[in-house]
Amino acid sequence: MSETTAREVRSVEIDRRPRGFTQEQLDWVPWVEPIQLADADETQRPLLAGDRGIGPYFRVLARNAEVLAHRSANDKEIFYGRAGLTRAERELAATVTSRHNGCEYCASVHSRFTTALSTRGDDVQRLLDEGNGVRLDERWDAIIDFVDALAANPPRANETHVRRLRELGFSAAELHDLVLSTASFSWANRLMLTLGEPEIPSAAE
Repeated sequence: MSETTAREVRSVEIDRRPRGFTQEQLDWVPWVEPIQLADADETQRPLLAGDRGIGPYFRVLARNAEVLAHRSANDKEIFYGRAGLTRAERELAATVTSRHNGCEYCASVHSRFTTALSTRGDDVQRLLDEGNGVRLDERWDAIIDFVDALAANPPRANETHVRRLRELGFSAAELHDLVLSTASFSWANRLMLTLGEPEIPSAAE
């Protein structure tokens, strides 16, 4: 059975769309047929090494290998690169961006990272439940407000947001990382939302 046929069967059996934002594990079902690993060419194969070849998302993106190569390099540098903003706060920015854009799948993944790295699971869940207007503490509120304003279309971020962050001690490098995390996930969210949809894994029933 092809992945497309399997998706159609699942849709008939039960609606597995999540009902709101969650830190629970979600699956992602593509609307575009992913390539099969056995069919990957020499350009696509290295981009699907390890876990990236398991799920459908990167196998869909591998249909344009050049774009996927750039996307993967950007992702690695933005979230695992040089010193600057803490990894937890980079993940927080990704979560806030995903919450703003309505991407339940990305929000689930990056809220789990935020929780694991910050040990603030209750606060992260409040963010998911209440939205980006939630108030948590001075530093996280400033991050949330700046990222939410920057993720807007058109962006609403301004000098007031930047001044507030600077007054809290954010360096130029940390501000740069916030901008990159927000920009990266504004792009990632749009890919996820236009190429497929999230679903609750069958084992979660």
